[in-house]
Amino acid sequence: MNVQQISLQQDNWQEDISILNINANIFLLFVSPDFNPKKEVLDFVNNKYPDATIIGCSTAGEISDITVKDETISLTAIQLQKVTSKKSSIKIIDMDCSYKSGQYLAKDLYNKDLRHVLVLSDGLNVNGADLVLGLKSIIPDVSITGGLAADGSNFNKTFVIDDNKVVDKTIIALGFYGEHLKVGFSSKGGWDSFGIERLVTKSNKNVLYELDGLPALELYKSFLGKQADKLPSSGLLFPLSMRIDKDSLPVVRTILAVNEEDQSLTFAGNIPEGAYARLMKANIDRLITGAADSAVDANKEQEEKSELAILISCVGRRLVLKQMVEEEVEAVRDIIGEKPSITGFYSYGEIAPFGEFSPCELHNQTMTITTLSEC
Repeated sequence: MNVQQISLQQDNWQEDISILNINANIFLLFVSPDFNPKKEVLDFVNNKYPDATIIGCSTAGEISDITVKDETISLTAIQLQKVTSKKSSIKIIDMDCSYKSGQYLAKDLYNKDLRHVLVLSDGLNVNGADLVLGLKSIIPDVSITGGLAADGSNFNKTFVIDDNKVVDKTIIALGFYGEHLKVGFSSKGGWDSFGIERLVTKSNKNVLYELDGLPALELYKSFLGKQADKLPSSGLLFPLSMRIDKDSLPVVRTILAVNEEDQSLTFAGNIPEGAYARLMKANIDRLITGAADSAVDANKEQEEKSELAILISCVGRRLVLKQMVEEEVEAVRDIIGEKPSITGFYSYGEIAPFGEFSPCELHNQTMTITTLSEC
């Protein structure tokens, strides 16, 4: 596997991209919504590499090596030498299509040599938890990682890259095939829980209506104080920790929208009735430590030989870390070493197992890492 990682600037992207010198068959493009000549970049890559697969999505910040940038494209060219790949995509109507869309993608990609699936999805019109469930229902023994596209902290419109097209309401999945693929993955958070754990007494998929019989939005606002006036964006700073039952590992859920009329909260993933939820708040040191812990787990299988590390971190983490955001990326670099190229983006949701023997989940507010190499 040969990898080239380039950060494209708006004003001189032609000069930046001219250094490409490998016979790439895959391009990953993590694109700022504010990068205006994105179609010109896609046309250039398509014309120069007509047989290559091009996938990507919009971001809340682009990760290139150990930097976090805005108004750029983090472009990664990959030349697979022993492993093969196949892309599948599906257009969706609304969130209710998420589960069946996951099943469709998994069926389209599956054969006995499938080793890993990388998923990039519209960030606002997809129920990420249902998407993951649909994928797992068809390929339960295949590792899956990826994330939901973002739009800064605006929650207005996201897009994905499907070869030479910039499209919304679409999910892209890239399958990797063959015994020569070596992949590592992990997802860790680092948020602190506070307050009491409450029972989800009324919900419908990813819409939460009541906790302990109390209106969810009213209760949530009582914890936020002045930050309640800035919902839903301020909800990124106060996610929920959720357990399906008392014996399961908690996952984190971030607010996408609020409804004053019915006092509900809409989350990026499902909040089933009977689950237990608890409010969380940021601890900067623990967020950075969480990124390092994720790198440790993702690097175990690679033995410091990975060629590429794909980092997908949550927009909420970036809002909390502010000018210290690059410290979580540097913490990953310190663990995985100097060899692998690093690319990635800040997202509206992360898709990965917690670690090697865990099932794939939709996460929010985590640093998710996928390491890839050929052996």
